[in-house]
Amino acid sequence: MSIPSGPLAGLKVLELSHIMAGPVCGLMLADMGADVIKIEKYPDGDDSRRMVPPKIDEESAAFMILNRNKRGTSINLKNGDGKAIFRKMIASADAVIENFRPGTMERLGLGYEALREINPGLIYCQITGFGSTGPYADRAGFDLIAQGMSGIMSLTGEGPGRPPVKAGVPLGDITAGIIGAMGILAAHVNRLKTGRGQRVDTSLLEASIVHTAWAAAIYFATGISQGPLGSAHPLSAPYQAIETADGWINVGAANQANWLRLVEVIEMPELGKDARFHDNAARMQNLPALVGLLTTRFRTRTTADWLARLESAGVPAGPVLSMAEMLRDPQVQERKMVVEVEHRRVGRTRALGTPVKFSDTPTSVRRAAPILGEHTREILREYGYTDVQIDAFAANAIVVVS
Repeated sequence: MSIPSGPLAGLKVLELSHIMAGPVCGLMLADMGADVIKIEKYPDGDDSRRMVPPKIDEESAAFMILNRNKRGTSINLKNGDGKAIFRKMIASADAVIENFRPGTMERLGLGYEALREINPGLIYCQITGFGSTGPYADRAGFDLIAQGMSGIMSLTGEGPGRPPVKAGVPLGDITAGIIGAMGILAAHVNRLKTGRGQRVDTSLLEASIVHTAWAAAIYFATGISQGPLGSAHPLSAPYQAIETADGWINVGAANQANWLRLVEVIEMPELGKDARFHDNAARMQNLPALVGLLTTRFRTRTTADWLARLESAGVPAGPVLSMAEMLRDPQVQERKMVVEVEHRRVGRTRALGTPVKFSDTPTSVRRAAPILGEHTREILREYGYTDVQIDAFAANAIVVVS
């Protein structure tokens, strides 16, 4: 058995979740050392196991990317014996994560109120589409729906008159998972002081709304709903992607000092004296003209050439990388954001690394995502079950043992 390391070593978390938001929450905690036991649906497991292609051998790449560092089992929670196993596990758990449709756990007799009777110190993290209260509480939620209802899709795209565009990554799902993990840790701190657990309640909608801070500020101040601006910033310029001779480069000359450095680097000092671009307010008012001039100039050199010149002058800039380019980037490699891990079936495989580093309690990627039921025997032994009992559970469709 791999011994967890990291600042959360010793924290026991039961993760009853699927697809993305709940698994991201468990992943964050597992990376920081928590013992996360993933209890998958019986008998087929997390739905992301069937989000294929792509596969690595016969394993779902989608499942593998979000479930490393966890131990895995599958328990039939619709069965009385399965519920008894889960309740036994709850008695010593620090936290539970679930992202089922609202009411699912209550219908099983395993909702927060029932579980806190077993363990008053339990932290129960519930991630739903819209939250546990309000007129939409009973609705199922997906990242696409949350992006649309949060306003994100009205802000994303090349400009007015175009079809709505969602962000290229599942912002609502991933952010809800991170916020859920933050909520669990905050509740844990409070429990250390009071001894009491509590429910942590967040949603894809709220997690998506978090990303609309600038647009909300604009609306509160002006009553205007901002529209899509492509890669441009709604409050600062120039701060966007600009085409070069061989690709695209992001330029962040948003403050006045960087703006004046930029015009020197691109050898157009006259722009610094042009009344249309005198300060940020003027540049925002005349943004199309500014972008046109910058694009014409940036198309004369390659991305690499411009990056070298801008970096030398201290102007924030960066390339627009593909996934392959990002994963090979030396900074990404140095920060160990791409790691290798041993999978029981696949063998050596790559995973994303941990995004937060600790000086005294380092995190680690200790294990690959489990195959379905991989750790059932190991886990149930820890709760006092014998191999004979475990074999009987498996034979009677209560657990999966692999």
